[in-house]
Amino acid sequence: MAINPQTAWAPYKPSDQNPWTLAKVGHLYRRAAFGADAGELEAGLKLGPQMLVDKILKGGPGLDDFEKETLRWGQTIRKVNNAQQASEWWLYRMLYTPHPLREKITLFWHNHFATSNAKVLNVGHMMGQYDTMYRFALGKFNDFLPAMSKDPAMMIWLDTVQSKKGMPNENYARELMELFALGIGHYGEADVREAARAFTGWEIKDGKFFDNAAQFDNTEKTILAKKGNWKGDDVVRLCLEQKACPRFITRKLFRYLVSETIDPTPELIDPLAEKFGKDYDIGKLVETMLRSNILFSKEAYRSRIKGPVDYVLGIVHGLEARIGVTNLARSLETLGQNVFNPPNVKGWDGGQTWLNGQTLLTRQNLALTLCETRKKEKEGDRDSAPLPILLANRHDKTSDTDLVNFFLGLFLQNDVVPETKKKLADYAAQAAKQDYPAFWSDQRKAEHRTTSVCHLVLSLPEFQLD
Repeated sequence: MAINPQTAWAPYKPSDQNPWTLAKVGHLYRRAAFGADAGELEAGLKLGPQMLVDKILKGGPGLDDFEKETLRWGQTIRKVNNAQQASEWWLYRMLYTPHPLREKITLFWHNHFATSNAKVLNVGHMMGQYDTMYRFALGKFNDFLPAMSKDPAMMIWLDTVQSKKGMPNENYARELMELFALGIGHYGEADVREAARAFTGWEIKDGKFFDNAAQFDNTEKTILAKKGNWKGDDVVRLCLEQKACPRFITRKLFRYLVSETIDPTPELIDPLAEKFGKDYDIGKLVETMLRSNILFSKEAYRSRIKGPVDYVLGIVHGLEARIGVTNLARSLETLGQNVFNPPNVKGWDGGQTWLNGQTLLTRQNLALTLCETRKKEKEGDRDSAPLPILLANRHDKTSDTDLVNFFLGLFLQNDVVPETKKKLADYAAQAAKQDYPAFWSDQRKAEHRTTSVCHLVLSLPEFQLD
């Protein structure tokens, strides 16, 4: 391992030995967004790493109008309590937002504070929790954690609403320490039992958090080696004061944004966690990671397996397609990542659990379906065509060589072994000469060849990796 903890978090500066390349642009867009289209890749190459990170952190124009548009739709979904439409709504936001980084980090927090509508059974509460996660996604964790502790969906999910004086429920106290703030090994069972008493009396009234003093266990408690008549807010504060807390969050964000395979040693993580613990500024932590030497190291490159959301949105975004999200949301459920419905309180395990024989086949079939999706190039056109040929024509890519280079450049930034590129080129050449049905027009032949080349690129093992 060539990672140097002393320089890992310094801003990456291109050099002759480690130049700024199209592959690095694509790598950054996969980690900080949901992939990139051809124009974004070329523009990012010209901007350079630090200016591109500036752009990603800021987000694009039109965010206010986008928020108003999706707010109206979201209000309707809450009224009818339609869980399927709620998943579609969030997928739409991730796909078309002018600020993909914020949605990407919101998705991270959804997996961190994993809450499922399978138990909550209230779309309004679930979308309200999304609002909180989105608002604090790049904000202050020491404000975020108290807000999530009082979130109605969370209170139902982990049974805080059932915790009464004399009958404390330990579920939220346990997961607060184990999964949300500290991690295993940094608290004891006694801490959980005492903290559960501190959360007694927390209820939901008129859809909002309500502190019922009559049901609060108003006695002394010892939590994390501190003695006092602690309340729920105090427990959250005591967790935030532990040195383990910033280290725990930093490690999880490291795995999400940087690498699933690099060992996050104390020497590597602690300097960053120490800074994070001083103000709990999530935005600063994310920015440091996105600018860092380690993010652009060969050890971090393609060291994560794409989750279903990243896989699907990366294809649609790359194809520059404006398509509906209903079928996409159902496909994500088949692939194992139905937003608003993580499998349990630990969320999705991610990593290698995303891939097996069935999910790989499902991914390839979904990629083919997207490649065969037909749209009109512009309003008023008489005929539609598959998305890949519309895109190729838009970029003046028509020859076999052009098509192979274009789709490899778009989805993998041409970073494949020569043998793979040769096989794709051979396929394209053979496809151009094959015996098509006599009634096929030249246009249909071109559509088939282009769609097939694009699908083959999306089926490569490299495309499964971030």
